[in-house]
Amino acid sequence: MELAVKTRRRKVIDIPEDVFRYLSIKTVAQGTNLKRYIENLLAKDVEDMQDSGVYGWVVKNEPDGLVAVDKKEQSDFEQKLGLKQK
Repeated sequence: MELAVKTRRRKVIDIPEDVFRYLSIKTVAQGTNLKRYIENLLAKDVEDMQDSGVYGWVVKNEPDGLVAVDKKEQSDFEQKLGLKQK
């Protein structure tokens, strides 16, 4: 049996007073607390995102592995790995 461990990050956020009151009332009505309610809202928002939109953003902003190298850099890298003779 494998144990799935999800990493978490703590963030301090500022919530306007009127929003805080509204959300607090809403959470009491649902029988939960504000922290858990906000965490669930954020998790649902991520689930609702379309994969293609997220992928498009990642490709545009984090192009790791999608940047072509020039021939010299490729040759140097292959030589360093022992894949190519001098």
